[in-house]
Amino acid sequence: MAGKKVGILAMQGAFIEHQRLIEKCGARAFQVRTAKELQEAEGLIIPGGESTTIGKLLFKYGLGEAIRQRALGGMPIWGTCAGMILLARTIEGMNQYSLDLMDIAVVRNGFGRQVDSFEAWLDIDGVGRKLGVFIRAPYVDKVWGSAREMANLDGRIVMAEQDGQYLATAFHPELTDDLDIHQYFLSMI
Repeated sequence: MAGKKVGILAMQGAFIEHQRLIEKCGARAFQVRTAKELQEAEGLIIPGGESTTIGKLLFKYGLGEAIRQRALGGMPIWGTCAGMILLARTIEGMNQYSLDLMDIAVVRNGFGRQVDSFEAWLDIDGVGRKLGVFIRAPYVDKVWGSAREMANLDGRIVMAEQDGQYLATAFHPELTDDLDIHQYFLSMI
């Protein structure tokens, strides 16, 4: 894991928490706010936050297109919560900006509002049993193409992966001290 350079989109959300865990894994983590900074990244994490706001900023500053181009060139991307929404090809019932990269359809706020936030244990394919922290969380309604479910909660998909390049979690591994999902992403780089 050492030596890998992971950019963390730093517009909103728990980017500092992701940075801390990536560094604990032994990789180099740095914040990304511009297309120039993105060029240094071998992989990118898009953290939680408010997906509409992040999407507007990505579009306004041209960073969304830069991310798409790097992704189409093979760069791995992991989206947590709002990041998962931004990776999706389809956002159910919404017409908002997305990177349109991952063969998933997501439901925003699928588990309820902020006051409905919770923690739950998840059995994650290839990772094991992990605690999921859900904050105004979306879920994946369906996967297709080469996307696959990695974990679900009560029949709702909460983690998916595609082609060893894209990873999406509805929950926030960065809000725990468990490094396993961050290490899983680093193995994709």
